[in-house]
Amino acid sequence: MTIEAGLDDLNSLMKRRREELDELLAKGINPYPYNFERTHFSQDIISSYKDDQPKQNVAIAGRIVSVRKMGKTLFSHILDSKGKIQIYLKKDEIGDSFDDYHLLDIGDIIGAEGYLFKTKTGEVSIHLTKYTLLSKSLRPLPVVKEKIDEAGNKIIFDPFSDKELRYRQRYVDLVVNPKVKETFLKRTQIVTALREYLDSKNCIEVETPILQPLYGGASARPFSTHHNTLDVKLYLRIADELYLKRLIVGGFDAVYEISKDFRNEGMDRHHNPEFTMLEVYVAYKDYIWMMEFVEEMLRFILNKVNNSNKVTISGTEINFAPNWKRISMFESIKEFTGIGIQNLSLDEIQKVAKKLNIDIVPPMSRGGIIDEIFSQKVQPHLIQPTFITDYPIELSPLAKKHRTENGLTERFEGFINGQELCNAFSELNDPLDQRARFEDQKKLRLQGDVEAHQIDEDYLRALEYGMPPTAGLGIGIDRLVMLLTGAESIRDVIFFPQMKSEE
Repeated sequence: MTIEAGLDDLNSLMKRRREELDELLAKGINPYPYNFERTHFSQDIISSYKDDQPKQNVAIAGRIVSVRKMGKTLFSHILDSKGKIQIYLKKDEIGDSFDDYHLLDIGDIIGAEGYLFKTKTGEVSIHLTKYTLLSKSLRPLPVVKEKIDEAGNKIIFDPFSDKELRYRQRYVDLVVNPKVKETFLKRTQIVTALREYLDSKNCIEVETPILQPLYGGASARPFSTHHNTLDVKLYLRIADELYLKRLIVGGFDAVYEISKDFRNEGMDRHHNPEFTMLEVYVAYKDYIWMMEFVEEMLRFILNKVNNSNKVTISGTEINFAPNWKRISMFESIKEFTGIGIQNLSLDEIQKVAKKLNIDIVPPMSRGGIIDEIFSQKVQPHLIQPTFITDYPIELSPLAKKHRTENGLTERFEGFINGQELCNAFSELNDPLDQRARFEDQKKLRLQGDVEAHQIDEDYLRALEYGMPPTAGLGIGIDRLVMLLTGAESIRDVIFFPQMKSEE
């Protein structure tokens, strides 16, 4: 079928639905009433039904997803928020309303009232005594057909599977693809379990500014805007870190925020410009303590949501049992390349990168090249939960210097299935060291590194009042949901991901 023919078919279907709407109005039927008193949901009815129960009256509401007319009787299936259930109509019992049902279409939303019974084939159904049109659908839904083969397998015909269309029209995707809705319900369960764990550890949930005069807490390019009344340029936050640590300075022992962050960078299956982050800061702790905290928290969430310590992704079982592998960044590079680069100069590391066929884009710093070597040669191999520890100081301007290793910081990132899930530090609380790190970042910015950190004088002032030893953690919520649901793209776990203009 050509695109033009497809549009013609769509237009003819929409025209027919408009004609039905006019006919309903002519009959005095309001196609968009104000409310409906629902008493039950489909799956609750089906799961609790007993053959010997007294006649039970119910009222449900949902979309028509199938219609099968047989003379003076009619069967239809109604899809609500919990599933679908069959309804049964008899012309002799509901009169003109039976004939009016031909003005309804798949996708229309109705309220259905009647009593429960079981058909000869054993399907729990509602014998209708009355129905009410609640919303006339003027656009046809994609018709997804199901069939059970002789082996009992479900076969789906004509699926609504075009990903570009699904992401743009998530409202349709949710109606016709039940597994999509299950993913987002699980996302809610994950976030709920996350909050439950943090609250149980006496962490206080707080809120910090989205619009900031300076952006910081990560290496990224920001989105900017303008405040008309103040006549100042503001930035959408790229991270919550610097404001949350101000609260630690102010006397809170443990704070967390689940927030929207924004980074003006590329989009791929693991990156969306608008994303959800968890950040946690706990006073008097360090990054070693935080590793155990992360392990325990993720196991708690998994057991709450999946009732297991394991998930299977693309056929690979990921085990979240205690005692994740811990290996330093330099040790991991040596393990997977055979080359030790910890004590090499910038020129020497550039030669190693060339030998490893890694492109160097000027003005990439020594730390940037090390990070690129790690990303290409190590990260894809980190399938089982692994903590990569002790990053170079150039890569970690907000992390405390390592207590025993010169040139390194007390930082770790958690990797699972080849992807970074979390980032954590023993937080830098020495204001003089922090100022020196910011100055180094300023030099990188002057050399052309647009993602280098800015100098935040107010944050430095806060540190000068004194911040206790602190462990900090950031976890990408979208990536966590991807991991626990087996989603292949971040767009599969965000209701409305950023898309190019339809035009």
